[in-house]
Amino acid sequence: MNPGAGLHRPSTSIIPAFKDFLSVDLGLSEATVKEHSYEIRRFLDWLKENSISLNEASRAKVRDYLKRFKSYSPSTYANVLKSLKRFFRDFNQRPEVVSSFKFPDRPMNLKVVPSNEDLGKFYYALEKPIERALFLFYSTSGLRKNDVLSLQKEDIDFKKRMIIPRSDQTRTKRRWVSFFNKEAEKALQEYLSTRKDEKGKLFRIGTHTFLDLWKRAQLKTQVHITPKILRKWFCAEMGRLGVPDRFVDAFCGRVPKSVLARHYTDYSPEKLKQIYDKAGLKVQD
Repeated sequence: MNPGAGLHRPSTSIIPAFKDFLSVDLGLSEATVKEHSYEIRRFLDWLKENSISLNEASRAKVRDYLKRFKSYSPSTYANVLKSLKRFFRDFNQRPEVVSSFKFPDRPMNLKVVPSNEDLGKFYYALEKPIERALFLFYSTSGLRKNDVLSLQKEDIDFKKRMIIPRSDQTRTKRRWVSFFNKEAEKALQEYLSTRKDEKGKLFRIGTHTFLDLWKRAQLKTQVHITPKILRKWFCAEMGRLGVPDRFVDAFCGRVPKSVLARHYTDYSPEKLKQIYDKAGLKVQD
């Protein structure tokens, strides 16, 4: 049965069905489901503003919509198109509507890793306990942005400073155990001591507040740092400290499940903790 059947339905009923399709049928992460749903809701609003029904959403209409994003960055345009392809090709089974649209070429960017001095400058520009905890957690764990934001308190072994993988990982994103250093441990405890709630989420922060955090510190320091850049710094610094690439990949969640199954001894939590601790990773000299 066509999962997107009934295109005449109002968008209020289509979006929940689309979200279920992404989550259940495709097994995408919660964050990815939210991103696709946001883009499609925005597209549906555009159709409504222009008095276009979903049944009339042809290739030409989608082309008109995409023209609005041609002046944006290649990444932004690609994200919009990716959501439209998920919606028409996969959910509605109408691939002909989006098949002709190609993703833009993305410019090759040299990986610039900030110096420890820049990291220190950025860190001291952070004002709140949650900001400092997030910064040090990203710096010393190597995890992706959404990996950290989705963590529950129960995912953390505070005695071992170990981050334990959850059972509900997605088809496209996997991670193995990772760790955080004593600097991050101290900042995390300071942040958690300010919490008045008993919620399970490790970091309670809204999307806009999270984005403003990095923007404010960048304006103060003129140093461009994001969670993605901190992940790159982690990889480069662990390599400089002599940690083999295969273990850095494990900390960052880049080891295929099949490899972990065949070589569990090499990637056991106990061995990885020894390797992590021996490296002596520090953000602040």
